[in-house]
Amino acid sequence: MDFKKYITIVPDYPKKGIQFKDITTLMDNGDVYRAATDEIVKYAKEKEIDVIVGPEARGFIIGCPVSYAMGKGFVPVRKEGKLPREVVKVDYGLEYGNDVLTMHKDAIKPGQRVLITDDLLATGGTIEATIKLIEQLGGVVAGIAFLIELTYLDGRKKLDGYDVFTLMQYSGE
Repeated sequence: MDFKKYITIVPDYPKKGIQFKDITTLMDNGDVYRAATDEIVKYAKEKEIDVIVGPEARGFIIGCPVSYAMGKGFVPVRKEGKLPREVVKVDYGLEYGNDVLTMHKDAIKPGQRVLITDDLLATGGTIEATIKLIEQLGGVVAGIAFLIELTYLDGRKKLDGYDVFTLMQYSGE
């Protein structure tokens, strides 16, 4: 299926010069959303995944249906102060400063094979931080799945050594 047909390009959003890739037009078509989820499930089964992890909020949108379809648990990665129990955390760089991501300390068991899901691979910073959280807890990142990859931002460079799966790639803004 040509999933790109279901992505709406919004020019100059959120600022001039950005060509925003809007996944909501994929998601509001149930058959297409299911097909995209099924492709990620197929990939996850090949990787023999034990648990799915997704950073807020769009990682939830991708990861939860995969988790449901596979009968596997889903672990949310949240910004600092959003999870109610003891957490592990990692600082990571943003374009204009730093942020902190957290995960419950008991969310990943040592040796568990983890699939990370998110909507978009851009610079790779959020996923790089998510990997650090998983590995702090002894998890094994068996795969990372995205709907979209913006290849011109070279996010794979930060994910070197990890298996990355994307449904769509865009090579220019």
